[in-house]
Amino acid sequence: MSGETDLKTLLQSLHPVARDGDYVYALWPHGRPLKGGIEAAVREAEGLTVVLRRDEADALGLSYDFVASWITLQVHSALEAVGLTAAVSAALTHAGISCNVLAGFHHDHLLVPSADAGRAMDVLRLLGKGLVLRSERPEDRAEILELTAQAFSVSPVTGEPVDGVPIEAGLLRKLFECPEYLPEFSIVAEMGGEIVGHAISTRGWIGDLELLGLGPIGVLPAFQKRGVGSALMRETTARATAAGEPGIALLGSPLYYMRFGYVPAASVGVQPPEAMWGDHFQLLTLPAWPDDVRGTFRYAGPFSRL
Repeated sequence: MSGETDLKTLLQSLHPVARDGDYVYALWPHGRPLKGGIEAAVREAEGLTVVLRRDEADALGLSYDFVASWITLQVHSALEAVGLTAAVSAALTHAGISCNVLAGFHHDHLLVPSADAGRAMDVLRLLGKGLVLRSERPEDRAEILELTAQAFSVSPVTGEPVDGVPIEAGLLRKLFECPEYLPEFSIVAEMGGEIVGHAISTRGWIGDLELLGLGPIGVLPAFQKRGVGSALMRETTARATAAGEPGIALLGSPLYYMRFGYVPAASVGVQPPEAMWGDHFQLLTLPAWPDDVRGTFRYAGPFSRL
């Protein structure tokens, strides 16, 4: 059966599947007969590189540095198909995940750092929907502000249309310009070249402890309830964890955000800036969260001027 060549069809049919176990690249000793469960091999002028399971490499006494998870794209892509590798590698690059590609007759195979395997699977599933997550660029801002105005054109509190520019759009404009702005935590969701969602986290504090304050987060109305907001939430958490941030605070619905691990901030000893917020002020503690944190959370400056 001939393979698929249409890029749109390929991306919609990726069906990524992760193999069990870890895999490594190793240089095979010169003159030694091949043995063991070698999954792939590349001969170069400098020697023979093999890819095999980590436990096999250990049993054979082979040295290695890169430990990877193996993801197979189940779509049957033609070897002459144009654009699939570029689209996949670009999506993973935007997420900060390195990727090595092995092309088989039937499928493409990706070797990504084991620690990033879960995120890579999320990125690939989103790519199948045409969704790419990346950091915001200055030239995106007009589009992001318009998106935010549309996303909050109906008040999430009253359910009524908002007159004029929603306060979330005005707040976001000020956050882009404030000292607490963190470019790596201003994340856009892009589909077909159009920005359909955005989430921003800025510097916040509990006493002297620095952490993140998430919000606003907006998705174009036509793309709401399609996983875009969830993808932005997970990406924010992944970036914050990788950066060693201790936690993320937000104001929102406890029923919605508890699915991402958020709990009422007061339950972990952190008080909201406004007591009336109650359990709607929530916190996600990350691995770097220190013991015995107590105090009142302080948002970036523009929040206090609302």
